[in-house]
Amino acid sequence: MRTGTLRQILLITDGCSNEGGDPSAVAALASEQQVTVNVIGVLEEGAMNQQAQTEIENIALAGAGIHQIVYKKQLAQTVQMVTTQAMTQTLQGVVNQELSQILGKDQEWDELPPDKRGEVMEVVDEIGEVVNLEVVILVDTSASMRTKLPTVQEALEDLSISMASRGGDNEFKVLAFPGKKHEADVLREWTRGMDQLAGMFQKITTGGVTPTGPALKTALNQFDRKKKRSLISRGEEESYLEERGS
Repeated sequence: MRTGTLRQILLITDGCSNEGGDPSAVAALASEQQVTVNVIGVLEEGAMNQQAQTEIENIALAGAGIHQIVYKKQLAQTVQMVTTQAMTQTLQGVVNQELSQILGKDQEWDELPPDKRGEVMEVVDEIGEVVNLEVVILVDTSASMRTKLPTVQEALEDLSISMASRGGDNEFKVLAFPGKKHEADVLREWTRGMDQLAGMFQKITTGGVTPTGPALKTALNQFDRKKKRSLISRGEEESYLEERGS
């Protein structure tokens, strides 16, 4: 079974977008490109905004991902849980496609005997330990997120540590929105570990509008840029080897 690399966007926000169109449309575009969009809504204790909650749910639904609304103190555990659950959900979809090819399109997951479903989930878990994972983390830095950013940083560090035990490669990139000159600014380029994030959010000036849709589009573009750079580097390496061999 070939699973390749799983790609996720993890949006961490606490408010409603107010500029740049419907973010759900961008999430749907990401899903079409095999990029899962997961959303974590971070609330103050006792606060609940129905409009924000609906938007969070709609973005995750359109992006074939998972959403979770939590209080600040629960953020670290939730970031790990959502990332892992989304990976499992995506892998299960891959396995289901394989099953339909083997058993026929009329065979549904729910129709499998419980023991067979258990065997399939064991395969999903095994693949989940070795498949490569690329995650673009998109952090809302609007004014209302000011007090939450230190907790966000801690949560990302914990995520990096927890994912390090996997057999597959993990690569992360961190973006913040709104950016100073663009919809989103890069805070951390692609990295295999986020254990040196000290001060990453300290220089961020919170405030301004919340262009969630355009920021999601910027996050989605990071995967294409990464792929193109990889192809260019590979081409340069092959050219070098050809020259060495001539």
